[in-house]
Amino acid sequence: MQELKTLIKLWFYAISSICYCYFIPLHISHCIPRLLTLLPIITLFFILPLEISTVHLAFPAFFFLTWLANFKLLLFALNRGPLSSKPRLPIHVFIAIALLPINPKQSQYKTTNPYPFSLPKQALTAFKTLILVAILGVYRYTDNLHRSIILAIYFLHMYLSFELSLAFTAFLAKIFLGFDFETEPEFNEPYLATSLQDFWGRRWNLVSSRILRASVYNPIREIWSPRLSKLGGQMVAIFVTFVVSGIMHELMFFYVIRVTPTWEVTWFFVLQGACMALEVAVKKAVNGRFKLHRAVSGPLTIGFLLVTGAWLFFAQLLRNDVDVKVINEASMVLKVFSIK
Repeated sequence: MQELKTLIKLWFYAISSICYCYFIPLHISHCIPRLLTLLPIITLFFILPLEISTVHLAFPAFFFLTWLANFKLLLFALNRGPLSSKPRLPIHVFIAIALLPINPKQSQYKTTNPYPFSLPKQALTAFKTLILVAILGVYRYTDNLHRSIILAIYFLHMYLSFELSLAFTAFLAKIFLGFDFETEPEFNEPYLATSLQDFWGRRWNLVSSRILRASVYNPIREIWSPRLSKLGGQMVAIFVTFVVSGIMHELMFFYVIRVTPTWEVTWFFVLQGACMALEVAVKKAVNGRFKLHRAVSGPLTIGFLLVTGAWLFFAQLLRNDVDVKVINEASMVLKVFSIK
């Protein structure tokens, strides 16, 4: 109950802060003065999630405020991004876009399904929900399971809980904003990825991808392409974007674990960025003359992500028993619902 009270207080401060951004900085056209008026809010959004200790609440608080909202405010300071829409957004839409993992639909994102089957989105969501509930039930038998199976379950748990929570948040936002307000998708079936570029750029956590593309990738590419080449600028932009993403993930882990960073998760994203930049360069060099079949490239891509994730991404979480904490919190919630 104390955590829920803290969460309510946190969102009260967050909404009040965004109202300030709507009525004050919005009327300042120059970038530097506008940024100066936004810096207190950006600083506050770094502080607010520190008051929460529950993993299931600390993670979204950090992701929504410290990561997404702050990057959107930085873009807003430069008269860019979804908050700088013209004509001026209504205040309730401005607040929702600033604080929630949603973006107004601007382009058509299509799922490129390389397999000869497809399920309706609602049926797929229901199926994923059932799998997540089943995973929570399996945790009581982890003492009898092989370590590799447990790691695979952790991967699946992270993906499903993350995607479903973002989808649920987007659904609530549409109720609040009206169902005629279309938002861009949060995920695009990442398990169907056939390359790192496909996974990170077109399928996994598209909310973060769009923010990083606008705030990091595009400016870095514009700066370095004239100095190197089009391909060189793209490779530098990819690598720097992954470094920034790694630092943000490292900070997120600190908010959840509250221990000194080991930088393993940062190295995970550095590795992903280097490999993706190399992949782009190789694709450019072969120019379509050689291409692995999707039945080969798909498992290779997912296998590489699973192996490197188990090695670097999950190491700090498992070492600090975050998995046990997540299981206990989930079990507590299930008990509450079962009692009711």
